[in-house]
Amino acid sequence: MNTDIFAYETKCRAMGYSLIAGVDEAGRGPLAGAVYAAAVIFDEGVYIDGVNDSKKLTPKKRDALYDEIIAKARAYSICAIDEKTIDQINILEATYKAFQGAIEGLCPAPDYCLIDGNRSKGITVPHETVVKGDSLSFSIAAASILAKVARDRYIEEADKLYPQYGFALHKGYGTKAHLEAIAKFGPCPIHRLTFKGVREHVK
Repeated sequence: MNTDIFAYETKCRAMGYSLIAGVDEAGRGPLAGAVYAAAVIFDEGVYIDGVNDSKKLTPKKRDALYDEIIAKARAYSICAIDEKTIDQINILEATYKAFQGAIEGLCPAPDYCLIDGNRSKGITVPHETVVKGDSLSFSIAAASILAKVARDRYIEEADKLYPQYGFALHKGYGTKAHLEAIAKFGPCPIHRLTFKGVREHVK
């Protein structure tokens, strides 16, 4: 077991905190769909082999870990902020809003949060941001898996509604095939109309 992955959680417990939530997002970059955030709390001593930055895992491994994380977590919460809100308030503000929603959805409420990245906003719980946190903190890595799997499942359902865009393949990111589909068919209802690659084709 890689004990380094618990360094941040161990530090927090030494500071007197016990309900420590890892928080991460998925879907800031795509041209379509919601941005997702997840927050997860584990009891001390819980370990799940294979938990790591979701981007380093295969979809099959993420799916298996998703179920195990939910089964072993003290609490977890997933929040999605839709594309219309993203267009209204911008993707950074929408990500902050997703973080807040995920944290507020936890029961019991956390007494400390470890948030992936270098910025946060509007979080009232004591917290810190951790750059590359999904590789450095077990709790953040678990949250990254929950957010990624939840968003992938959502966008795969969207693929059934709008099959001409190929969402199941590229998950909404701005691939050549996706951009060509937008140019050919125009944006669909879940496209982010303020994003480059989409806004050029808004009528």
